[in-house]
Amino acid sequence: MDRREFNSIPLLAAFILLAQQRAQAFSIDDLTNKEAAQGLKTVLEKGAIAAISTLGKTDGFLGNEKVRIPLPGYLEDVSKLLRTFGQGSRIDELVTTMNRAAEAAVPMAKDLLVGAVKSMNVTDAKRILAGGENSVTSFFAEKTRLPLNLKFLPVVTKATEKVGLAEKYNQVAGKAAEFGLVKKEDANIQQYITGKSLDGLFLMIGEEEKKIRQDPVGTGSALLKKIFGAM
Repeated sequence: MDRREFNSIPLLAAFILLAQQRAQAFSIDDLTNKEAAQGLKTVLEKGAIAAISTLGKTDGFLGNEKVRIPLPGYLEDVSKLLRTFGQGSRIDELVTTMNRAAEAAVPMAKDLLVGAVKSMNVTDAKRILAGGENSVTSFFAEKTRLPLNLKFLPVVTKATEKVGLAEKYNQVAGKAAEFGLVKKEDANIQQYITGKSLDGLFLMIGEEEKKIRQDPVGTGSALLKKIFGAM
């Protein structure tokens, strides 16, 4: 065999390997804004769905201290007195109902959250990537909190109708609000639960965001690995 022909084999292989490495580097370094936004959308959608899956099940709220919905401050104080009069079971029933209502409402957020991701533009994507640790959560809250509030409220109202104490709370808290003893937004138990449900949802989305920023490799996205890894 010709020695020159033999030596050309590893040389050719080296050229092929170098070409592949350059092609790979180009595909990452020269992504367009549109491609970057699409990569981010995929990860955000997964994060939102993961948060919904965590909360939208039995004990998703009630069994999670991070998001468990307590009685409003005013009623919490009253509950201590009610327990001394043997009303502890009714208090516990109300707390359980509040959290079950949130667990029932959260799955309804999926379409709106996914829709917000799909409608994300390049400006949104850049703001998220360049923003602070809660930029993803802020994006979702800005785009979906109001419509989610309207969507959650009927579900929460239906769930709390079963507990007579909820109606009594609204009557007492409404009066207390007139004297500034209770925040207006907390004077209605259904509105209070709805607000806390959304707080819990966005908190868990924030938890998913932390995972992305701390372990971008785990997302399976070369783009996010590059961006968040550098940050």
